[in-house]
Amino acid sequence: MAKQRDQSDVRVAIVASEFNYDVTLLMLERAKEEVEFLGATLGPVVKTPGVYDIPLAVQALFRQKDVDGVVALGAVIEGETDHDEVVMNQAARKLTDLSVEHGKPLGLGISGPGETRLQAQDRIENAANAVRAVVKMVRRLRELETSG
Repeated sequence: MAKQRDQSDVRVAIVASEFNYDVTLLMLERAKEEVEFLGATLGPVVKTPGVYDIPLAVQALFRQKDVDGVVALGAVIEGETDHDEVVMNQAARKLTDLSVEHGKPLGLGISGPGETRLQAQDRIENAANAVRAVVKMVRRLRELETSG
């Protein structure tokens, strides 16, 4: 028989892009720290080749009953073409769709597009913001379920 989880417990999974890993590795570590600080539980951590690949991993995690929310981490740094805008726009749109479809929060901890590497490094703290957003939304959605 499956173990019943405490209703106050929030299990957060993380998906992190390996592209620009000098930045995203630090984002991943910051996100893990914030999960612990908030008293949540760290679920699976999945690394994808790039930001464009994140939605597929998020979809798989949202299907897991014991995952309450997912944090997506990445850094979309500006190149010589508009590729960064295409990647970010498509990923953000699909992540929003998945969150609504599965009824689970998604913390968008992806910086960019149009940023420099230095700007991406300055935005590492956004990983913690994304974790806070997921934990708050899980708890608020639970309040809605119990009040109705």
